[in-house]
Amino acid sequence: MKSFAQRLLEDRRLVILRLLNEQAGRVANSTVLTFGMEVFGHSVSRDYVRTQLAWLAEQGLVATEVAAESQSGAIVLATLTERGRDIVQDRAEVPGVARPGA
Repeated sequence: MKSFAQRLLEDRRLVILRLLNEQAGRVANSTVLTFGMEVFGHSVSRDYVRTQLAWLAEQGLVATEVAAESQSGAIVLATLTERGRDIVQDRAEVPGVARPGA
């Protein structure tokens, strides 16, 4: 049985993917994604979002690049991949990411 912390982490990763799926061109930067997370009830830091984007990139769900450097850290540009879109549309699953509707 998964812990609350594990379920929360998996949901946060799915929310990031959903936010990217809603953006024009399926692209957004880490600052915009941080604001979007709050709309879904997840108050997290930009560093947290950047860390999760790195994990999602390792899984092939997003592609990332550093768009700019700021005093508060890098602004990362994330693009949803086809595999990431499959997760959002519940056509595939990846351990560590919640399933839509689950």
